[in-house]
Amino acid sequence: MSSLSLYDTLSRATTPFTPLVAGRVSIYLCGATVQAPPHIGHVRSGVNFDILRRWLIASGYETTFIRNVTDIDDKILHKAVHEEMPWWAVAMKYERAFTEAYAALNVMPPTYEPRATGHITQMIELMQRLIDRGAAYAPGNGDVYLEVRTLTSYLTLSRQNVDDLQSSEDAEETFKRDPRDFALWKAAKPGDPSWPTPWGPGRPGWHLECSAMALTYLGESFDIHGGGLDLVFPHHENEIAQSESAGYGFAKSWMHNAWVTTSGEKMSKSLGNSLQVEHILKTVRGIELRWYLGGAHYRSMLEFSHAALEEASTSFRRIEAFLYRAKEILGDTPTRVINETFAAAMNDDLAVPTALAGISESLRLGNIAITSDDKGAIQKHANEIRGALSILGCDPFDPAFDSANASEDLTAALDGTIQLVLAQRASARDRKDFESSDAIRDGLLALGITIEDTAQGPRWSISRTESSN
Repeated sequence: MSSLSLYDTLSRATTPFTPLVAGRVSIYLCGATVQAPPHIGHVRSGVNFDILRRWLIASGYETTFIRNVTDIDDKILHKAVHEEMPWWAVAMKYERAFTEAYAALNVMPPTYEPRATGHITQMIELMQRLIDRGAAYAPGNGDVYLEVRTLTSYLTLSRQNVDDLQSSEDAEETFKRDPRDFALWKAAKPGDPSWPTPWGPGRPGWHLECSAMALTYLGESFDIHGGGLDLVFPHHENEIAQSESAGYGFAKSWMHNAWVTTSGEKMSKSLGNSLQVEHILKTVRGIELRWYLGGAHYRSMLEFSHAALEEASTSFRRIEAFLYRAKEILGDTPTRVINETFAAAMNDDLAVPTALAGISESLRLGNIAITSDDKGAIQKHANEIRGALSILGCDPFDPAFDSANASEDLTAALDGTIQLVLAQRASARDRKDFESSDAIRDGLLALGITIEDTAQGPRWSISRTESSN
């Protein structure tokens, strides 16, 4: 089996992955700024890095996965005014919305999920270290800044020139030594939340938060730092600047997922083209939305359309139907087997589209096996498909998808009820009362139950009726 290779944004190259500590992988993923409900652009990052994490675990690595919550930010304070709520209540409200969205898409909970406001002490310690090392300064008004021109490696991730940068803060701030310096700490403003520091009360800058939390949970150096492509600059550049100025090794490699776009533009609330997860989940199941978001390569832009989502959902339902049919034939749930084709695709920088082609071929061969009643081949292909789906987080037998996995008692009751109706339909067909037979079929279809007549008798499955968009 080939070894894992990953693309590193810093080096712009795909290279073999070797963790800092043999057998262990440490990952920090920039999580949500909880100031609005999550849209599918937000959760794509969660899905992409969940696939990475699942593959690392399947490959035998002990994996520590940190995903932070930014619960203090200018946008949160603005939303608090707009919604007439305390800022912390706004943060908690939308943090719960993100948690529910991740759960609906079967994104595994992180090993630890720190909140920024719970790590103010660590941020103060980091700022003091930066000041002591001459990399940061406190001009006396309560702010603390990092002096970027003292850094020889600044902007190596985004490959920009410092002279081309504009000021990173509001024009009204005049306490910087250089307009390109960025704030580690912001002096308190009337009515805003604040915490005491040796330099005056205030609140943390966005970039400082992640450096402090990564240090707390993963140490001075760790394997992979992840996030959306939009975070390369300024956020990740400034994280590197802070941590390396403090003398820490920080992230060994960097991974960034591309955006979900609509009409070629990045999905965002400012463009008015955001699609909230809770609304999308009214038209497709969480497992289908995850299949769609995880199906493109993580570094490729994903152009969203309802038609593409429906096509992906239909494709997944075919795979799902085969697995349930295989279970019915074999009398037991397929096991999880990772074949070499799937492993090679995942080891090639998580080449999910290539992996999906392999799943499609296994599905084709599996359906041929059903037609020829080759139980050995059915078992083989069902096991391999389920193994691949478990890594992609789309295993229909995974109890995490509660909405797609009713209890055994409820499933048995539903099956018994439908079998009674099918018996009435069969009786009508025997009487050559095709009008009644068709009426029963159409009635079931209107309820979302599809009937398929096979050589072994009628089979039913649950279909989806999509709302118009």
